[in-house]
Amino acid sequence: MSATTLLKWITGMCEAFLAIPVIGGTFILSGGWQPLLFMFVFHVIVLIVSVKQNEFSSGSVAGMVANALGIIPVVGWILHTITAIILIIDAGKSTVKK
Repeated sequence: MSATTLLKWITGMCEAFLAIPVIGGTFILSGGWQPLLFMFVFHVIVLIVSVKQNEFSSGSVAGMVANALGIIPVVGWILHTITAIILIIDAGKSTVKK
């Protein structure tokens, strides 16, 4: 499994956690919105690693958008859900392909 695939699995699971309505929202609020900043930076790192390995990650771009707009309660929840799905599907395809 490549580093990019592993990072996609990790970010996908983190986004799935943030997409859990009450739990994810409580985690974000209790962290003073810092989890959104952390995930934004994490997605930037994953995107850089992906590009260097010639495996562009649209899930990382979606993750940056989701975390930038995650301060909007319902919109953030929807975007985290969509991003988690994109990343998990992309990671699954990368795992099967190898």
